[in-house]
Amino acid sequence: MNKIIFEHPLNEKMRTWLRIEFLLKQLNLHCHFNQNNALLFFHVLSELLEIIERNDIKSDLIKDIETQKQKLLLWRDIDGVDQDLLDGLLTKFDSFIAKFNSSSRLGQFLKDDRFINSIRQRLMIPGGCCSFDLPSFHLWLKQSPEKRDNQVQSWLQHLSILDESLTCYMQLVRQLGEFKNFICTNNFFQETNGDINLIRIRVELDKNVYPQVSGHMSRYSIRFLPLEGSENVNLDAIEFELASC
Repeated sequence: MNKIIFEHPLNEKMRTWLRIEFLLKQLNLHCHFNQNNALLFFHVLSELLEIIERNDIKSDLIKDIETQKQKLLLWRDIDGVDQDLLDGLLTKFDSFIAKFNSSSRLGQFLKDDRFINSIRQRLMIPGGCCSFDLPSFHLWLKQSPEKRDNQVQSWLQHLSILDESLTCYMQLVRQLGEFKNFICTNNFFQETNGDINLIRIRVELDKNVYPQVSGHMSRYSIRFLPLEGSENVNLDAIEFELASC
């Protein structure tokens, strides 16, 4: 049976990581475009740079990677642990930290790019990227796809360390949480945990419900709401799976 996973952050930093992860996926999805859908890429790029500008992403991610690295080191002396896999992860984390420390401010090159900035300044204006508003963009879109793609890939290279390190970090965070079965009776479920950053809720797709989560790292509650327009949805006893990461 088809199931859907909903993820909910329990602190501000995890909320930022999920948003950046979402935007990076969109960026990689829309990096090959034509004249009619090019703005999708630049909208996503602008939103990502906005988050980077407002937060100390580089420092925060280094700290979280260091924390996960220390947790992995504790597994070295445990029998049955895949030492090759463990050493590979530790080597990756060391490489990410070294690259971050040797690089300039994250995304600075893209923020200083005059062409990208000219588009970002017009994105907030309805229809502000018309050819008469941005003739340089109109001309750029007429370049060969190969030339455009090469420039886009050169831009994305400046975000590659963020993409690679965050992907690896989030993959490890998710793997730390094991799904367990629960029942939400009378449309209310409450859980008290320790230091949890992320919860993952898996529910059958045909139930047509989505979770509403409130709370924080140590205590949170879940209730389910029906998708608008859904009929005959029983909210009395929703079976779901929960993973605390």
